[in-house]
Amino acid sequence: MARRSKIHVGLEIGTSKTCFVVGEVKPDTAVRILGIGTTKTAGVRKGEIYDFPQARACLRDALIKAEDSSDVEIGSVFLAVTGSHIHGVNNRGTFRLPEGQSVVETDHVEEAKSIARDVHIPADHVHLHPIIRNYWLDGLYQRACPIGLYGRTVEADFHIVHGIGARIQNSIRLVRETPLEVDDVVFSPIATAQMALNQEQRDRGALVIDVGGGTTDYALYLEGAIAASGCIPVGGDHVTNDLHLVTGLPFSAAEKLKIGEGDASADPSRSVGVAKLDDDRGYAEVEVRRSILNEVIRQRLEETLRLVRQRLPEGSVESLGSGVFLTGGTSLMRGFSELAFEVFGRDIYRPEPPEVSGVQASFRDPRYATAIGLIRYAQILETESPPQKGVLGRVFRMFWPFDR
Repeated sequence: MARRSKIHVGLEIGTSKTCFVVGEVKPDTAVRILGIGTTKTAGVRKGEIYDFPQARACLRDALIKAEDSSDVEIGSVFLAVTGSHIHGVNNRGTFRLPEGQSVVETDHVEEAKSIARDVHIPADHVHLHPIIRNYWLDGLYQRACPIGLYGRTVEADFHIVHGIGARIQNSIRLVRETPLEVDDVVFSPIATAQMALNQEQRDRGALVIDVGGGTTDYALYLEGAIAASGCIPVGGDHVTNDLHLVTGLPFSAAEKLKIGEGDASADPSRSVGVAKLDDDRGYAEVEVRRSILNEVIRQRLEETLRLVRQRLPEGSVESLGSGVFLTGGTSLMRGFSELAFEVFGRDIYRPEPPEVSGVQASFRDPRYATAIGLIRYAQILETESPPQKGVLGRVFRMFWPFDR
């Protein structure tokens, strides 16, 4: 029987925007974006909900826009979550084959996996993702599952993501009161990486950094597998607040000045003169020296990128053969690529998904990278994992969509 196209919906409830992306996954695995619904977020700070009614109103507004633009009635979503409470750790499970057995069987591998996934986490945390990274057989690296090979000791290496259950549940409750069902909950940088990177780039080593309004998420891939992930509670809004404090401008004026005139690079030629913000009549309402404007922007963004670098495994930056991939609204800041190159010393890219098409050109905007990545995530999950029934089972189960 021929495979049919299937529609998936990605939802990101960010600090700056709430965004739905409706995508059609075709039988040839290509993805076509049918529609996007986005609205300015209220009630969310640093990726976490603090005003439920405001966040719910924004969610409903974005839902209406998504259904209108796609001509699809949305019933369920893949939900991205973030926040500094979410952590990614690596753990390896080791299983020695019983005496008299020398060929690796399925039960041996499953036992090694079970040991690897048995990581102690705080009592208020839940598992989001246990993702298989690779295997080892008698101390030798195995990218594929070693079932059927001769050996004595099997090891499974996992990347495990966990976070505070109550905070994740708040996002789920918000969606279900819209009302929509939640197909799965996905840590934002893992979703973003599905859009930003192909397998070759992961094999060569790549770092995805998504700089949003309230958070900076990152996912590191080495030798084809995820090696680190996390969230720093700093984003573009913090840059705007710094400008507000230094210049005394209202927050809205500081935001306009940042976007319209700011530059994050260290190029002195871009910091000459005065930056102006005109009012509705075309008169200069605000004037700020470019040297001050750019220095404030640069200091905060450089600090953010260096915080990301500090959290990466030692020596991993030197292994980034594919480079650093920047997404998120703040990545559009002028001079940001130059700043990132200065911090990491690797090639800098803004990814575009080559296998994604759609009637709206806006889907190529880096601000939609996470929501589009959720569509790719759903596609891979559907292909490689058995179906799971029940909302709680789908949301809080121990799943590993990229298990080899």
